[in-house]
Amino acid sequence: QVKIEHQRAGGLLQQLDIPVWKWDEISMDFVTGLPQTQRRHDAIWVVVDRLTKSAHFLPIHKDYSVS
Repeated sequence: QVKIEHQRAGGLLQQLDIPVWKWDEISMDFVTGLPQTQRRHDAIWVVVDRLTKSAHFLPIHKDYSVS
């Protein structure tokens, strides 16, 4: 057994607010380090709706810019 006594005791969990409408609150992430496709995409932009858990996977270039 490993007993770690030098860590602070964990606090209470904070409940997340449940969204009311679809796509009102989203989570985003990027998957990088992928091999390049024929259209030169080498990353995936993942957008997930927090209410329905539906996800969109968008192929992008690693150096993609919004501007």
